[in-house]
Amino acid sequence: MMLSPFWSRLYPPLPTSVEGDNLKQIKPFTDDFFTNSSMSEKQLIYKIVGKDQWATAQKKGVFEGAAIDLQDGYIHFSTAEQAEETAAKHFAGQDDLLLVAVETGPLGEALKWETSRGGALFPHLYATLDPAKVASVDPLPLGEDGVHVFP
Repeated sequence: MMLSPFWSRLYPPLPTSVEGDNLKQIKPFTDDFFTNSSMSEKQLIYKIVGKDQWATAQKKGVFEGAAIDLQDGYIHFSTAEQAEETAAKHFAGQDDLLLVAVETGPLGEALKWETSRGGALFPHLYATLDPAKVASVDPLPLGEDGVHVFP
């Protein structure tokens, strides 16, 4: 099965074989999965943001969040699994959007995983974000069916 580039970030290819000492590098899932720094450093989270708002953040050198973020006191993010539902629920019909990817490791203790929609854990950043330090910024256009097309 061929994955789109967006999902390939979440599900990277597995090694074809594991030999000898390489087995020692495999870490089991534990209760601290979402706070384990060795795992979170490589994890990407996503912010859906308007093009104009992101351009303003780049000029200022800081992203303080959208109106809902400022109201709630933290910047709302989604995991790769949550991003499409977030787009459909909160950004339906909007075609001037970007998908901003951020590595979790450098966010440190300011990033909290909190229960939200449907009991799922969502990443919330209790700090501002430096636009120069994001992993990627991709357009998030609407398809002909009115649904966002993820990169």
